[in-house]
Amino acid sequence: MSGRKEKDLDFLHSSLRFHHRKKITITAFLLIGACIFLIGRLTHFMIFCSEHYAEAARELHERERTIKAARGRILDRDGNVLADNRTVCTISVIYHQVKDREEVIRVLCRELDLSEEYVRKRVEKRSSMERIKSNVDKKIGDRIREYDLPGVKVDEDYKRYYPYGELASKVLGFTGADNQGILGLEVKYEEYLQGTKGQILTMTDAKGIEVEREGERRVEPIAGMDLVTSLDVNIQTYATQLAKQAYLTKEAQSVSIMVMNVKTGELLSMVNYPEFDLNDPYALDDGNTEAQNGVVMQELLNAKWRNGCINDTYEPGSTFKIITAAAGLEAGVVTTDSSFYCPGYVVVDDRRIRCHKIAGHGSQDFVHAVMNSCNPAFVTLGLRIGAEKYYEYFEKFCLKKKTGIDLPGEAGTIMHPLEHMGNVELATVSFGQSFQITPLQLLCTAASIVNGGVRVTPHFGIKAINSATGEEREFSYPVTEGIVSPKTSETMRYMLEKVVSEGGGKNGRVEGYRIGGKTATSQTLPRGSGQYISSFLAFAPANDPQVIAIAIINRPKGAYYGGQIAAPILRQLYENILPYLGIMRYTIQEGESPLLD
Repeated sequence: MSGRKEKDLDFLHSSLRFHHRKKITITAFLLIGACIFLIGRLTHFMIFCSEHYAEAARELHERERTIKAARGRILDRDGNVLADNRTVCTISVIYHQVKDREEVIRVLCRELDLSEEYVRKRVEKRSSMERIKSNVDKKIGDRIREYDLPGVKVDEDYKRYYPYGELASKVLGFTGADNQGILGLEVKYEEYLQGTKGQILTMTDAKGIEVEREGERRVEPIAGMDLVTSLDVNIQTYATQLAKQAYLTKEAQSVSIMVMNVKTGELLSMVNYPEFDLNDPYALDDGNTEAQNGVVMQELLNAKWRNGCINDTYEPGSTFKIITAAAGLEAGVVTTDSSFYCPGYVVVDDRRIRCHKIAGHGSQDFVHAVMNSCNPAFVTLGLRIGAEKYYEYFEKFCLKKKTGIDLPGEAGTIMHPLEHMGNVELATVSFGQSFQITPLQLLCTAASIVNGGVRVTPHFGIKAINSATGEEREFSYPVTEGIVSPKTSETMRYMLEKVVSEGGGKNGRVEGYRIGGKTATSQTLPRGSGQYISSFLAFAPANDPQVIAIAIINRPKGAYYGGQIAAPILRQLYENILPYLGIMRYTIQEGESPLLD
């Protein structure tokens, strides 16, 4: 028995040794396998992924500073620069690189004219980079750079500069602190003007200290494209002078003047006086700076920046009779020989609507009704057309749509719904009251009526140019034909020329040129306030229109009739710009009528 026990013990020991050796072998294989796997992975990382992880390590230790791109310039039609760039500097500090904080604070306070409290707070702030001041004059930036203060960075960038100051301010708009468009063309064409920012990349150690031997890497910015516009500096300047003169002499609330190419929709001028200084757009008048809170101040700025030609609507008054007359001719309910009688008023339902001539115009044909701007005649015409048909023409003339101008914030027309347009509403709309449109909408609609029936899209942008490569991107705009027939357009030109040559627009006549147009004097809301809007719309030459313009004087004091104070503005404008545009004077041959046949 003892011998068997001994054999069993030997077998057990042998079995244990076998399993022990087996376990050691398996462990060894696992260790060897793990080592091979780790070596393989390490080889993969070191050989195949070395660039990736080297770049990741570099990014971890690189500090990034942005370089602004030069914003594209804005040019007028002749290449005059309306918006440009000036080199300025941004001053920043890097906390971990500053060696003498007190010296840095003293220098920056002195050179940047900042309070010690302001500068100290930023210099002592533990951040990767703290901006002290932007848009610093380059001479000051260069002076700070010469101090060679560790941790103080002087980076050059760009600030928008407007060479003409206030000129076309509500058209051009301006940019913000980061050079992004805020208003006007600056924001509308942001994608072309903005360019692509660059970077300055600085290598630092684990503590954020700049590694001097590594230096800096630069990713150069790409400049934005130049924007060529239809604006003409000379026409805009002269129109602004006329608007300013009217604003001051008539103590008006505002004065607007627009000049447009009748056939293309290119806007040569858009004035909204008073304008504002584009180089200091946030400045308010001295009388508006006391105890301003943020909300009130923003409201004042919004009012100051507002472009009345497109952002505001108004009752156009008698200039809208152009549209009613065209609709009547198109509908076939009136001809130039149609007869109207004006006793000084007309009764519609329970409403008595007066003519501006209290004694009335008596019997008159339609041409003289237009020349006399007779309200009863146009009320009669509107009722003949009828609400449903009139509404159709209102839509056909594109008055229910926005013009599509390439400026932000265009307002839409405010018009009675068809189901709410009774006889009284139709009567008042017929002579330009009880609804509202923008001045630009009126100008464009009138243009389509006198240019043969083509609705053009008003615009400023002509093309964008890459100044580095010469690449150009031309802009195109929608055109709608058949607004009115050629016959209606010809008749309207004839009648509107008679308005200027013999009717209420006589103060808009220009020696040697055939001018067509219409005056207006509309009441402001609420009625009975004793305040008016005076306007005159005119095109030239009347037989083949090239340009169309409108002048609007808002709430003038003293004389307020459009024929008295608005017509002379466009007369002076046309006397100067028609020869400038190369439009030849018209010589009347002996025995020839100065008007269309």
